[in-house]
Amino acid sequence: MSAKMIRRAAALALPLALAACDPNTWLTDMKQQPSVGTWQKFSSDSMAGDTIPFRGNPQGSVPTTGIAVAAWQVSYSISPLAVDSMSGLANPVAPDARSLENGHRIYQVNCAVCHGDLGDGNGMLKQLNPAYGFPPPINGTATAARTDGYIFGMLRNGRGLMPPQNRIPEEMRWDVVNYVRGLQGRYQVATGPVARPGQASAYPGVSKVGPTVPPAYLKPSTTGITPKAEKPAEANRAAGHSTGGHE
Repeated sequence: MSAKMIRRAAALALPLALAACDPNTWLTDMKQQPSVGTWQKFSSDSMAGDTIPFRGNPQGSVPTTGIAVAAWQVSYSISPLAVDSMSGLANPVAPDARSLENGHRIYQVNCAVCHGDLGDGNGMLKQLNPAYGFPPPINGTATAARTDGYIFGMLRNGRGLMPPQNRIPEEMRWDVVNYVRGLQGRYQVATGPVARPGQASAYPGVSKVGPTVPPAYLKPSTTGITPKAEKPAEANRAAGHSTGGHE
């Protein structure tokens, strides 16, 4: 290919390259991206009045909404000592109708398969195979004698064969604690499934920890960004780029 043809191809490609650098179509990068500054309100774009919250913090970080006990205070190890150390935590959630209803829903999704609808240990796993009847009943005197903080610690850390239930947001774990107290007879609660299998609308919606809402930014905001000035034609020619089809 001759030098003349190469210069003409470069001249045709230049407008396309400049158009591709339009700030309105930039992808987010490490320099310009949606972010939340220190002590900033829960908004992805305060200038635009966007109220969609940002995603929750990863485990072990410090949320701005507070936490019952941080990882540096009590580890997340699956051990009796770690769970016992949370026995003194006070339950900050009142056992009202909202809490008990929400606890019922979350219990059905996460707990009933092992502990049973009534908390008697006769869950679906045991009904399918008696060899799976290892979960202890949680509606008896033994668990009733435990503190709210201890039950919360079991949900936070797990113990033995019980895995941690940290996928349940912390404030909702207290709803489960209240509901378990209801299964023990302290409060009047409904029992059994809350919906047919697959009827997702009857179960808890998206949590604040992991929302499944669309991202607030389909494109990055260009508010306050000064577009980079294009080089004048003389500078382009000096750099060896032709703006026309002439030599």
